[in-house]
Order: sequence, then C-alpha cells, then structure tokens
Amino acid sequence: MSEGVDPPRRGPAANAELALLVEVAGTPKPGNVDRRRDLADLRFEQFLAGAVGARPGLDRAAAGAPVGEAFEAAVAGMSEQSGGNTQFGCLLLLVPLVRAAAADDLSPEGVRSVCEATTVDDAAGFYRAFEHVGVAVADPPPGLDALDVRRGADAVPALRERGHTLFDVLAESAAPVDDAGTPGDANARDWVEGFPRVFRAAEAVAADEGPVADRAARAFLDLLAEADDTLVRTQHGPAVAREVRERAAAVDSLAEAESWAGELVDRGINPGTTADLTAAALFVALERGVTV
Repeated sequence: MSEGVDPPRRGPAANAELALLVEVAGTPKPGNVDRRRDLADLRFEQFLAGAVGARPGLDRAAAGAPVGEAFEAAVAGMSEQSGGNTQFGCLLLLVPLVRAAAADDLSPEGVRSVCEATTVDDAAGFYRAFEHVGVAVADPPPGLDALDVRRGADAVPALRERGHTLFDVLAESAAPVDDAGTPGDANARDWVEGFPRVFRAAEAVAADEGPVADRAARAFLDLLAEADDTLVRTQHGPAVAREVRERAAAVDSLAEAESWAGELVDRGINPGTTADLTAAALFVALERGVTV
C-alpha cells in the first residue's frame, strides 16, 4: 500500500467474521472449543471454517437483506464443514447487530429497532435454518408443538397462521419456562431486550488490556458468572448450570480457569450460549474501535 494512504476500514460483515474467529481463539473458555482444546465431536478448525462459511450471510445482513434471509444464509454457509453446528447462536445475535451497524446505529435502541421490525418471513427463515444443522433446544411449552423449531420448514404454515414474527418467536423463547420464574433462553432474552448483556460485555472488552483473544476469554468468564448458561441447563439441568455459574464467579484469573477448562470438557459440559454472547460482544467492541 502506498505511503500515506489509510488502509480501508473493515466493514460490519468483516468485523462479524473476525469476532467469530477471535471468540474461538480465546482461551481458556471452560467447556468450549478454543485454540488449545477440541471437544469429542467439534474441533477448532471446524469453527474457523464455520466463521468463513457464514460470511456471505453476514454480507447480506450488511447490505440490508431481511434478518431471516441473512440468518438462514449465514447458517447454511456455516454448516459447510464436517462438525455440524458451530455458531448458530452466535449468528442469531450477530445478524441484527450487523444490520444496525451497517445503518450507523449500533446501539441498544438501534438493534432493538431492527429486531422489532422483523416479519413472519423472517421467522420462516429462522425456522428453515434449523434444517441445516442440529441445534440443542428445550422442548416447546405445552400446546405449542406445532411451533417447535426442530420441525424446521414444516412449522412455517403454523407460523403464518398465527402471524408470528421473528421477534414474537424469540420473545416466547425468552419468557420464563416455569411458574418459579426460571429464565428462558439467554440469547433470546438479549435479542428482544436490546442486547443489554452484549453491550455491557463489549464495554468490558474495550476497557480491558492485552491481546483481544485474552480479553475474549475474560469476557466469557464474566458472562458465565453472571447468569446460568442456557445450553448447560438444557443439557444437564438447573443444578449443573448453577454449579458452573458459581464456579465461574470464583475464578480469579485465566491461569486458574485453565484446569477448570479441562474438567468441563471431560464432563461434557459446554456453556455454548455464553460463547454466543461473547462473540456478539466482540463484534460490538471491534465496531467501536478495539483494534486487532
């Protein structure tokens, strides 16, 4: 590049791809794939391939495509590796954030506006995305079997009959799952509330120091200590989810987290929802000027 010429700025789609790459490179992230450890059925390289494969869908989001269309395209591209689901939840968060950033309104209000404007067609795209990869989700509430996301495109007629937008679908997922007030899906809660946890974690990443991959690992631990991980609760129950949250709150350093990381992998406990939120926070931090 010629002397005196400023390099081109990465756009939102490129920063979203970079956020996916930095998230999986951060280590240690107890229970998750990172650059030092694989899971039995998922490898680091598959996450790299998933991030690259998602880029065309992220480009669509940056260009103003409907959220559901861009999300389905991103998931379809992400799935073009041998591991299956690597970043479904990350992309659910990233697509509206990319849309908001491309419109120069990357703020809680801006992204909430994007989410609230979603349509029934966006919900249909979300459901079709489940046909590309297997995703661990909780059973639907009683009486809503017709809207089970695991039905994929087969559920779209029921969606259209009820007039459910993507915002409506995720608001239902975010609702408490029982009379005791147990929170619903953490990603869905952030999605319908203007991404409060994502923006708080992004501020922490920006205020942190050192390599961004290390900041990602610290942000992951902070988020894990803040609330029960939805994927852990779905796969292992509320007691294990609480145990993991409390253990994360007691971790004082990345060095201390290192041995715990191996323990969770050995136990098959994967706080994947927290990794999704971490990737979204990294995107916001990158868009707001954190350099790599």
